[in-house]
Amino acid sequence: MFNPLFRDRSEAGRVLAERLSDYEGRDDLLVLGLPRGGLPVAYEVARALHAALDVFVVRKLGVPGQEELAMGAIASGGIRVLNEDVVRMLGISQKTIERVAAAEEQELERRERAYRGDLPPVAIEGRHVILVDDGLATGATMRAAIAAARQKAPSGVTVAVPAASSEACAALAREVDAIVCAATPEPFVAIGIWYADFRQISDAEVRALLAAAEGWLTSQRQDEGAR
Repeated sequence: MFNPLFRDRSEAGRVLAERLSDYEGRDDLLVLGLPRGGLPVAYEVARALHAALDVFVVRKLGVPGQEELAMGAIASGGIRVLNEDVVRMLGISQKTIERVAAAEEQELERRERAYRGDLPPVAIEGRHVILVDDGLATGATMRAAIAAARQKAPSGVTVAVPAASSEACAALAREVDAIVCAATPEPFVAIGIWYADFRQISDAEVRALLAAAEGWLTSQRQDEGAR
């Protein structure tokens, strides 16, 4: 029996924000939440650090018949990352990979439209990006996000999650400027068991969080301009 570490994603975000307090007040900071579960976490982080928030769409490539097991991931900009160990161990064919990737690319494009409509993504170039999700299991999804973010020329990339497997945290540490894993419980098993409430987040909730973040960030800038 496992005891949850967090009541929900919002609480996890506040805990994570405390571990990221050194970033507070940086003018070049941008928090990117991986949808959908990463957005409530990222919202709390961005609010605590007084940073801009945006969504960064990445899709896991699940093994057919074992969709929770990631054989890789894709991200905006044509990025694809494969978990070669899983592909090799299960003997997954290139044809199967292409079929799954094609379906996930359609969903990626749909989500981009659903989350921000016709609005472009927030510019990443020259900014320090904090990539936030609700947890790391294999790390495949986050690895795709890192690769996609790097292509947009940020000044630096930090990964931050409330809970992670120690293996994923160690592996990703070699790919970013910094990584913050608030908890690395053993055995890790799965992300969801460390949350009392791990319900799915809707597209509407993602849009609401992005709108709320833009609202308080605009208000903050207006207050600073009036001083």
